[in-house]
Amino acid sequence: MKKTIILILVAFLLLQCKKTPEVNQENNKITGFVADSAMVVCAREEAAKIGTAILKKGGNAFDAMIATHFALAVSYPFAGNIGGGGFMVYRTNKGKTGALDFREKAPLAASKNMYLDEKGNVIKGKSTLGSVAIGVPGSVDGVFKVYEKYGTLPFAELIQPAIDLAKKGVVVTKKQAKSFAKYRKYFSQANNGTQIMLDTDWKEGDSIKYLNLAKTLERIRDNGRDGFYKGETADMLVNYVQKLGGIITKKDLEIYESKWRNAIEFKYKDLNIISMSPPSSGGICIAQIFNAIEPYNIVSFGHNSVKAIQLITEAERRAYADRSFYLGDPDFVKIPIDTLISSNYTQKRMENFSWDKATLSSEVSHGNIVGFESDETTHYSIIDTYGNAISVTTTLNGAFGSKVFVPEGGFLLNNEMDDFSSKPGVPNMFGLIGAEANAIQPEKRMLSSMTPTIVEKNKQLYMTLGSPGGSTIITSVMQTILNVYEYDLSMQEAVNAPRFHHQWLPDVITFEPKGFDSITTVKLQEKGYKINKKNSRILGKVDAILVLPNGKLEGGADYRGDDKAAGF
Repeated sequence: MKKTIILILVAFLLLQCKKTPEVNQENNKITGFVADSAMVVCAREEAAKIGTAILKKGGNAFDAMIATHFALAVSYPFAGNIGGGGFMVYRTNKGKTGALDFREKAPLAASKNMYLDEKGNVIKGKSTLGSVAIGVPGSVDGVFKVYEKYGTLPFAELIQPAIDLAKKGVVVTKKQAKSFAKYRKYFSQANNGTQIMLDTDWKEGDSIKYLNLAKTLERIRDNGRDGFYKGETADMLVNYVQKLGGIITKKDLEIYESKWRNAIEFKYKDLNIISMSPPSSGGICIAQIFNAIEPYNIVSFGHNSVKAIQLITEAERRAYADRSFYLGDPDFVKIPIDTLISSNYTQKRMENFSWDKATLSSEVSHGNIVGFESDETTHYSIIDTYGNAISVTTTLNGAFGSKVFVPEGGFLLNNEMDDFSSKPGVPNMFGLIGAEANAIQPEKRMLSSMTPTIVEKNKQLYMTLGSPGGSTIITSVMQTILNVYEYDLSMQEAVNAPRFHHQWLPDVITFEPKGFDSITTVKLQEKGYKINKKNSRILGKVDAILVLPNGKLEGGADYRGDDKAAGF
């Protein structure tokens, strides 16, 4: 009965977004796009097709990652970027796993109290809008790190489709037109009154040509990493940012380096989950949540039932409390990772959980260990014909980042400095509370919630997924995995199912506007849970791929955006 209700709900949501679902007659599942051997799922159809074309040429998932990343920088300036950063988790066809950290860094001139006034109070907007909010970009360096280690096709072939797309122009979608209109007023403010090309009344159906961005991409094509971090592009970036009062220097760009890291790996029943390590909080938090719920027969509670929501909320509450205290850049702070992701530690954290009433966040601090992120991000998932899989989440942080647009270079810059703790105990733009572990220091990487994830089942590739959504990324990814594994939903059903979120502080459960009845929320309120009804919003935009039992691939492209799956 509950499965039928879920199917009806998902069908309704899909019809709402005018997509035609495919129904598998054998199991009555509503499925997403299915491909035989290779797939790309991302925020824009143009980028998905470009990545798929590289796979058809014989390129691997890493080649397609590079092509897709640059294509998103052109087609999805809301979050796709060369002026931001991100994380990649990968699994080769031989089962080797790893992670790449191309997160932005604080400039050399950054300081702990740079966003505080003379009274020690946070200056509103200084870390989110304008030139002082910018971290040193990592995306281009990250792309070249991937290419040097795993790329197979000539680099020029991987970046050229994005160059061609920038020259040809990108058609503005309805949702994109709304985002341009919503944030347009900030562009002039961030650029000291300078008119930029995005500061135009763009309408659905318009075509935008990014000619200066095409020239920047050509310099990267011809000069490699130095085409961005040195020479003409670097001069454009630094001169413009400093003109606006920013602190990034040429040396900041020259010395930036992304890092290969070990992924966070943990077990959940017969799954092996591989996720991002610090300075992302995603892998540790998602491990803690899964560890907390594993002892319970969550299937018997029912999908999005009162008991399931209650259990997951309490697990999230404790994980986010630990996040705020322990996590930061591992190159600067010592993080007790093994303890934080251990089942024993999590079970101790859950000892005061009661089915009868909510645990107040005011009563939950970080766990005691002896001895011791954006709504405006984007994600893409890729599996190639060889069996390699990648999961990449990349961002400018806020929508269009700092809103600073390098006019001659044709690209936006991030506002990632807001992901530091401007002042311990004061929330950032996503409401997340930070501590000393995430305080600002020169060359330090800011804490993130990005959670690119790959899942194995019985030692075989099972799924790859991730999401934008700031602090809601972790919970969106976790619920999608549960939806497929525990509730037997197809990948498309799992992605489209309604989501909820709790992050310790503020002490409220946020529900998506559709999919939760009043009976459920009332029962939770009776137990003492605070429900966020006024500010309900979409939570995440998950892009995922599931390996089906017959070896084919099913894409889950989130209806909440313009996301699309492509493959063959």
